[in-house]
Amino acid sequence: MKIYTKTGDKGTTALFGGTRVPKHHIRIESYGTVDELNSYIGLIRDQEIDPRSKEILIHIQDRLFTVGAILATDPEKATLKNGKERLNIPKISEENIVLLETEMDQMNDALPQMTHFVLPGGHTTVSYCHIARCVCRRAERLATLLHEQQPTDERVLIYLNRLSDYLFVLARKLSKDLQADEVKWIPEKL
Repeated sequence: MKIYTKTGDKGTTALFGGTRVPKHHIRIESYGTVDELNSYIGLIRDQEIDPRSKEILIHIQDRLFTVGAILATDPEKATLKNGKERLNIPKISEENIVLLETEMDQMNDALPQMTHFVLPGGHTTVSYCHIARCVCRRAERLATLLHEQQPTDERVLIYLNRLSDYLFVLARKLSKDLQADEVKWIPEKL
């Protein structure tokens, strides 16, 4: 199978279901940003981090492929003529969301209480988490805009929201694990 198809040479691409849209369409921006996020999460996973975090990150990457598939599906063609769903994969579930919340709670219990905002950084791995968190927030913003135009599974929106929180808490956990300084943001006085 060739990687290049030449079908996008005129600035359009196909959604699941065959509908062609401009490559700058909000749906493409949404799942493209989820793909970018998935790549950054892979970068975090490639760092020297604890096995449990790696395991959860692999699970998250799997779920992000599902999110991308949901966002890449034309809602008007989501159901086949025989009544079955076009996407024959497990969707984002309440359990996926609860897993992120449980992991955050466990990490948070082992962290010092946060009294100030913290500046991103302190260690390369921690910085990767903060970059992924920011990309996740952008993916969430784009997905909510898409949702306003063409409603999608609301669990996708909830999952992206929880994931950005998870990435923040993971950054704090990794700061502690790596003995990196967590620099508090203390606004200058006027």
